[in-house]
Amino acid sequence: MKKLISIGVPCYNEELNVIPAYIDLAKMAGKAKKYAFEFIFVDNGSLDDTRKKIIKIAKNDKRITGVFLSRNFGPEASPQVALDYANGDAFILYECDAQDPVDLIPQFIKKWEDGDQVVVGMRTKIEDNVLMTSARKLFYKIFKKISNIDIPVNAGSYGIIDKKVMFALKQLPEKYRFFRGLRSWVGFKSSSITYQRRERRRGISSYRFLDYIKHAERGFFGFSYLVLDGMVYLGFILVCFSFFFILCYIYVIFAFGNPINASIPIIIAIFFFGGVQLLAVSILGKYIQVIMEETKARPVYIVDEIVARDHRKDRSERGREK
Repeated sequence: MKKLISIGVPCYNEELNVIPAYIDLAKMAGKAKKYAFEFIFVDNGSLDDTRKKIIKIAKNDKRITGVFLSRNFGPEASPQVALDYANGDAFILYECDAQDPVDLIPQFIKKWEDGDQVVVGMRTKIEDNVLMTSARKLFYKIFKKISNIDIPVNAGSYGIIDKKVMFALKQLPEKYRFFRGLRSWVGFKSSSITYQRRERRRGISSYRFLDYIKHAERGFFGFSYLVLDGMVYLGFILVCFSFFFILCYIYVIFAFGNPINASIPIIIAIFFFGGVQLLAVSILGKYIQVIMEETKARPVYIVDEIVARDHRKDRSERGREK
């Protein structure tokens, strides 16, 4: 019996890319005759004709499952949906914008067959504008330095994970998810393959610079306490410095009769310590926000409809409103 490879395809306003991405994946699957494939196209509340395109290909190919969410639940919902609906012996996340080369999938599978339970695609170069490229590099470098787990630099979501890893990720109860971080957190034997990410060929990315910042926050506040530790150490240093300054100032008063105009240093001190306190409270507030998201226990996503030719995959009762 052939091993089944599940490929999740997140989509948001990708009407121009759904069919080309499917054609590329189908060609790749046609060449890899040793394996069976299933494709889970996830429409994360698209506002264009992405849904129609997915329904069209799903009706003509029994390997395809189309999962449509009730609204847009953010970039981390789509990978989770695809993972939840995957039945394969291994799982690959392939973004619908087709910037990642589909020809890399057979290489992922080979390394997986050789015993690697996680194989990550490492981007050596991204054909994008200078601002976005620089921002990504900066994020990965900072994230690797402050994270409490070892996350590969320049690693995207593209890669393959074994069924054991799939099961481990599905068991994680948290709602404030960051797929790349969770993939590293669960562990298992891992390796990587380097590649060059292409420029988007069709359509316009729905991701803006602020969206990348919000996404980066998931990594920083979900996998690092260094910021909180830093504020503790900074506070301790400032207290020590303030105490030393007070002692010196008292000495100057007794020795020279208070020759210093105190209004200027007091104003500076108020602004400085006020800014530090505001920053500390803001950071603490971000962690509290994460706690609130978890305690609300709301689902990561809600499914509106599932379309598939294969009746075994009509799993609306499976809930997956996780």
